[in-house]
Amino acid sequence: MIYRSKAPLRIGLAGGGTDVSPYSDLYGGAILNATISLYAHASIEPLEGNRIMLEANDRQESESFDLIPQLPVNGNLDLLKGVYNAIQRDYGQFKTGFRLSTFVDAPAGSGLGTSSTLVVAIIGAFAEMLQLPLGEYDIAHYAYEIERKELNLAGGKQDQYAATFGGVNFMEFYEGDKVIVNPLRIRQQYLFELENNLVLYYTSTSRESARIIEQQSRNVVAKKEQSIEAMHLLKQQSQMMKEALLKGRLHEFGEILDYGYQQKRKMAEGISNPLMEEIYETARNAGATGGKISGAGGGGFMIFYCPGTTKYRVIETLKKFGGYHKNYQFVEHGVKTWRG
Repeated sequence: MIYRSKAPLRIGLAGGGTDVSPYSDLYGGAILNATISLYAHASIEPLEGNRIMLEANDRQESESFDLIPQLPVNGNLDLLKGVYNAIQRDYGQFKTGFRLSTFVDAPAGSGLGTSSTLVVAIIGAFAEMLQLPLGEYDIAHYAYEIERKELNLAGGKQDQYAATFGGVNFMEFYEGDKVIVNPLRIRQQYLFELENNLVLYYTSTSRESARIIEQQSRNVVAKKEQSIEAMHLLKQQSQMMKEALLKGRLHEFGEILDYGYQQKRKMAEGISNPLMEEIYETARNAGATGGKISGAGGGGFMIFYCPGTTKYRVIETLKKFGGYHKNYQFVEHGVKTWRG
């Protein structure tokens, strides 16, 4: 018997960064995001004996241990170890060894929520194996607690909830880790048009999002007006985009994305850089009406809204930067688990 799960990665469409403490605690955050057909995968295969084998197949990393209560968190496979440690502590010890194998369809640090989505997928596999009574909010919050409080990784809250719930969601974030997920009922023709016009472009550079997010948090604590005002406007942007998407006003999408792009650069140093600025302007000159840096910024994926048939010219023009565009579809489901 093999216990499997997969959880979808997400594209952040608007409001990015307002889910990060302390901003969300002080002012409340709001984000619009959508899950896509790229996934984090996890499989657990029980083994005879008392050995635990951890394998991150996309990174070609592996470790093995005796079946012990807590695995050492030391910079190697920490996401896998963090989930194991939490499950072991909260739900009792494992009776036998096992192999935990993972794979993510996008590079780490690419801005699609890979780390948090992987944590959700691993929790899902353990929940399937141990038949844990965890609902959607439970899994998302558990993933957040493991990443932020046990592994001390800086970041926001949206990724865990996107991966768990799936679909197009308007999310609100408040003090005390309160999160409200509002699923949006978008007409299929609007989603098809958005999917057709939204180009997902990988810059072939990754970044460590935690550093950028830590700087962003420090700016809020220090009451840096420019940074806080930018986050206020990004929160407004999420409302603007939600309304445009619900009403099918997709011709406004690029302009709303560009509005957010201009604000996000003011939140913290390192969100943008000369290469990303050049990529952005090149895409605009080729026909994109707006775009954004996915995730915390500094590298990874960018998205561009390309109306009509301009996406083909944009994709071709961006090839000179050495990156590539990634095909995807929007998906309605969140984390799924099963037995093989």
